[in-house]
Amino acid sequence: MKGQVIAVCTSEKTGMRKKNVGAGLVRVNWGLEGDAHAGDWHRQISLLAIESIDKMRAKGLKVGPGDFAENITTEGLDLVSLPVGTRMRLGSSLVEVTQIGKVCHDHCAIYRMAGDCVMPREGIFVRVLDGGEVHVGDAVEVLEEAAPATG
Repeated sequence: MKGQVIAVCTSEKTGMRKKNVGAGLVRVNWGLEGDAHAGDWHRQISLLAIESIDKMRAKGLKVGPGDFAENITTEGLDLVSLPVGTRMRLGSSLVEVTQIGKVCHDHCAIYRMAGDCVMPREGIFVRVLDGGEVHVGDAVEVLEEAAPATG
């Protein structure tokens, strides 16, 4: 499966919308260089599909890439259906899905405006296994989907 990078977004502080910077350096065990959320933890880079943002636009919100604090906005991939452990090529870097969705303890500005936010349900998080660069227009390619957990 392949998708495409629509935006590469960073912010200097947590809790704020991110701006599309067009390209970025992806560091192993860190994330996107220059982003406030980068660090040695399991949510090094966040991804959200433009298709998810379009759902909020359909509710009348004037939102775009970065407004949900995602680092990478994609197109053409059903991100939320990828199991934890899935490996992907993001530009020239290699990443692994570590979390699907998140708990929002403090409702963000988008939630307060719309009464809803897609990031907690449809955003995904990855850790960086092999660094590189990512640019708007780069491919996002699913290399190896993790096997579903059995119980």
